[in-house]
Amino acid sequence: MSPTRATRLLSTSSPAKQAILAGGPITQIHNCRVLRGHAIEHDDVWFQDGRIINPTSLYGLRGPDIRIDAHNMIVAPGLIDVQLNGAFGHDFSHDCDTIDDSMPETYHKVLPHIGKRPGSLQNGAESLGAHVEGPFMNPKKKGAHELACLRAAPNGLADFDMCYGLENLRKYVAYVTVAPEVDGVLDAIPDLMRKCNIGISQGHSVASHQIASQAWKNGSRMITHLFNAMAGFHHRDPGIVGLLGAADDNADTKQMPSSVSHELAKVSATTLFYGLICDGIHVHPNTVRIAYNSHPSGAILVTDAMGAMGLPDGQYTLGNMSVDVGEQAGMENSPRAAVIQGTTTLAGSIVTLIECVRKFREFTQCSLVEAIEAATLHPAQMLGIEKRKGTLEFGADADIIFLTDDLQVERVFVRGQLATPETVKFP
Repeated sequence: MSPTRATRLLSTSSPAKQAILAGGPITQIHNCRVLRGHAIEHDDVWFQDGRIINPTSLYGLRGPDIRIDAHNMIVAPGLIDVQLNGAFGHDFSHDCDTIDDSMPETYHKVLPHIGKRPGSLQNGAESLGAHVEGPFMNPKKKGAHELACLRAAPNGLADFDMCYGLENLRKYVAYVTVAPEVDGVLDAIPDLMRKCNIGISQGHSVASHQIASQAWKNGSRMITHLFNAMAGFHHRDPGIVGLLGAADDNADTKQMPSSVSHELAKVSATTLFYGLICDGIHVHPNTVRIAYNSHPSGAILVTDAMGAMGLPDGQYTLGNMSVDVGEQAGMENSPRAAVIQGTTTLAGSIVTLIECVRKFREFTQCSLVEAIEAATLHPAQMLGIEKRKGTLEFGADADIIFLTDDLQVERVFVRGQLATPETVKFP
C-alpha cells in the first residue's frame, strides 16, 4: 500500500475518514483470486457495512477486524437470476420475482408484495423487482401459460394500466415480457418505459424481424428465454432471434424515446441482452454455442425455474396448472424435467443458476470470466444497476460468492453477511 497514494485519496479531515472510523467491522478476504475488471487475478476483497471498500482509504486509520482465508478460491459477485418462477416449493404466482400470466386481480393483489427488497440474513437474497411474464403474449407461443389469461392491448397504455396498475409497475416491477406483434403492444412500449420506468423484453412471440426490430428501436433491450416460445430462425425472416445479428450495428440512438428515464433505456441503442435457459433441455448445446458466438456480451443465464427446483420428483403446480417432475421418456435422452401434466410441454426448469453457469462454459468453451459474468455483470447491466450489483468494484454491494475452479459454490455473503443454514433466519 502506497503512503503517497493513501494521502492523496484521503485527507485527515475528510468525511470519508469519519465514515470509516465510525463504521462497523471491516472484513478482508485474502488468499483468493478475485473477478474484477473482466479478469480473475490474485487480490483481496475488503468490505464494511455491506459495501466493497477501497483498502487504500484505510491507510493510517484502521486495519481489518475480520480476516477470511479463501484458500485460493475464486471470489466473485453474487449471481443474479432475472427469470425465476419459484423454488423449493414456493410458486411466485401464488405466494412472488417472475410472475406468469394471471388475471388482473391477481396482479393487483400480488405485485405490492414483491417489490424491491434489500438482501439480508432475514430476507434472503435481494429482490431487484418483479419480472412480469405475460399476459400480453401470442397464443401461438403461450408455452406453459394459460390461454384464458392472455390478452391484447388495443387501447395501448390503458390496457396495461387495467391489467397491472401503472403504479404497481412503477413501484414493484423491474421489467415486463411482451409479444410486440400483439395488438397495441408495439406502440405502448415507449409509454410504458417513460411512465413506469420499467424495462421491456420480447418473448412468447411470433414477431417478424421487422416488428422485433421496431420493438428494439422503441426501447426493448431484452429477449426472454431466447429460442423458447418464439418463431424459429428463418434465413429470410429471422424473427426475434435475428436481432442478435444486429446487436452491434450502428443503431440510431435518436430513435430511443427521448423522455425514457429508466436506467435500462440509458444504455447504448446498440445494446441487446438475451436470456438463455442453459439446462441442456430447453436449448440444445450447439444452439447455445451459436448464440454465444453471435453476441457474447449479451448473454444472460436464467433458470426459468418453477417451484419444484430443489425438490424430488413428483407432482407440483405452476400457477393453476399441474406439473410432473421426473424422467421424461417422451423426450430425447429421457432428461429429468418439468412438464405440464400429460404432455411434453416444458413448464419452466428445475435447474439452479450455478448449474447453468457450469453448462454454459461446457457448451461454449468460454472462459471462466465469461461464464460467471453471464450470471452476474450482464444481468446487472440489463437492469441498469451494474455499479452496485454484478461487480466487486469499490462501492458495490458486498454480495459475494466463493467458487472452486469447477464452479461449485462454497460460500455466500449477502450484503457482507455470511449466509449458512445456521445464520439464515427467514421469518
